[in-house]
Parts: sequence; structure tokens; C-alpha cells
Amino acid sequence: MRGSSSFLRLLLAAALLFSASACSTRLDREGRPETRVEARYLLKSEIDRVTDVNRDEVVAGLMRIADKLYKRNPREWRQAGLASREAALERLRQRQSWPALAGKRERLAAAQAFAEDYRDDRVGALMFGLLTMVDAAFEHKDDFYILDSLNETKLFNAARNMEIAIWKLGHDRNPAGEPYLLSNELDVNNRNLSFEREFGRVVGLLDFMAQIVADRNGRTLSRVTQSVATAIFLPVSF
Repeated sequence: MRGSSSFLRLLLAAALLFSASACSTRLDREGRPETRVEARYLLKSEIDRVTDVNRDEVVAGLMRIADKLYKRNPREWRQAGLASREAALERLRQRQSWPALAGKRERLAAAQAFAEDYRDDRVGALMFGLLTMVDAAFEHKDDFYILDSLNETKLFNAARNMEIAIWKLGHDRNPAGEPYLLSNELDVNNRNLSFEREFGRVVGLLDFMAQIVADRNGRTLSRVTQSVATAIFLPVSF
């Protein structure tokens, strides 16, 4: 209940914010207030504006996770031949693929992070996969208008893939028994679950958007459950 009310407050705040930003008031030559409406906002519904904010927040959350993973796993960007962590993050922002991924995107790219025979940037592979899943779930758009449509199942599957990613980070091991990537610190004397919290926030945003889209489309969201321990990344592009 607490999570639902938080997202409802987010929806209301976003609607009020964009309603306010759609118009601006300034003084005319005679000192009288004059209100102008920005034309681009006339083509947006309140849900479109919430969608803009939701997508931006999801991507920003994933980029924060990527930064944290690179800080804990600096060897990943180094073995990819990149000059710095910032260069690795910029490659993700631009969604630039690289030869080691062999053209893989979305779930196929993310799975490489936990493949024994993968010898390149595992952080990059995971986050490139997750970011391109989000791009696909939002139909490769970052600005939404009245006639744009989304698919609730794509958003739902993207949310489940975030849960699978955090499980794999904590449980998948290489032949030496070591995690492929360091994430949460589980030492009882120095616990740090910031990765799990950030992923949880991203999951909540995607689930919230999936429910809004389902309601808008007049459909019931089919919540198929599966065990993350045995799950593979779900398809988002279809």
C-alpha cells in the first residue's frame, strides 16, 4: 500500500508539474501579465507527460546502477580497452554496441554478463542489455504524444528482467565460485544493499507504467509469475 500511494503521489505531482510547464506568464510591453501556451504541450495528454518522466527516471536509475557496478568492478571497463569509467558510461548513454557483443541487444546482451566464456566488459553487457530492453519497452521513444501507444506486456517483462538481473548479480558464480560481478555487500558488519534498492525503484516505476498503459488500453495486465532462480531474461521486443 505504501508503494502504491507513493506512485500515486508521483503521478499527481508529475501531472501538476507538466500542467504548469505547459504555459508561461510574462509581462507585455504595458506591464500586464500575458500567458503563453507552448504548442508542443497541446499535443500531450497528462499520461504522455507522466510517461516522459517515468522513462527518464528508469534510464537515470539504470545509469546510476551502471556507475555503481563500474566502481565495484573497475577491471570490466579496463579489460574492454576503455580510457575511463566515464567513457564506459558514455558508451552506455549512447547505446553503442561493441564487437564482443556480436550485435546482441536486450536479453541476449544482458545474458553475456553471466556467460562463462564471455571475456569482455560484463558490466557493459548487462547494462547495455537492460537499457536496450527499456528502449524497446518504450518503443524507442523518449518524448510521447497523444497518438503514441505502448504495450503493457513489454513494460511488465522489462520489470521482471530487472528482478532477474539483481538475482543473477547475487547468485551466479564463475567456475571458481566467485560472483561474475560484485554488487551488494552482504558482510554483516558492512551491509550495503544499495543495488537492490535502486533496482527495486526501477522495477516499481516500470510496473507502475505497465499498469497505467493497461488501464489506458482497457486491458487487464496478465501477471505471470515465475521463479527468478530458474528464469531467463524475458523477451521485450516482439
